Amino acid sequence: MCTETINERAGLITMKGGPATLLGAGVKVGDKAPEFTAVDENFQPVKLSSFKGKTVLISAVPSLDTPVCALQTKRFNEEAAKLKDVQLITISEDLPFAQKRFCQAEKIGTIRVVSDTIEREFGLKYGLLIKGLSLLARCVIVIGKDGKVRYMDLVKEVTEHPDYEKALEAARKAV
Repeated sequence: MCTETINERAGLITMKGGPATLLGAGVKVGDKAPEFTAVDENFQPVKLSSFKGKTVLISAVPSLDTPVCALQTKRFNEEAAKLKDVQLITISEDLPFAQKRFCQAEKIGTIRVVSDTIEREFGLKYGLLIKGLSLLARCVIVIGKDGKVRYMDLVKEVTEHPDYEKALEAARKAV
């Protein structure tokens, strides 16, 4: 039986106007980015540390099967080709086969799309797992080459878009 206490953080986000609680301690700008392992479309592990020495932009979305998440993923996929030395990652709780179908249908191939559904390590370590829904909050995080969080945009209302321009500018500055 797991005896580890998981922090609950209320008042940071809403979902369709209603309050939602996030699980995990969370991170903030200046923190060392916690290591995590997610899985790719073949259920193979993808670790944050495998991008060591690169700037990493992480786009966390609740589900690729929703309009805002789909648009967010497509937008960052388009921008990825313009960013040198930046690894873009979209992460969600969607199952890897659902992510694979989405990427094939939408021709997503420039960014890495990974799933946090197995261990929910990313969601808990970054404080983005929505209690009771097992979805990630919408958030964009930029991690510098030094492994520190350089930018974080936790979107207050989960159904709204992040500030793409600020996130992309932060990624360009972190290179």
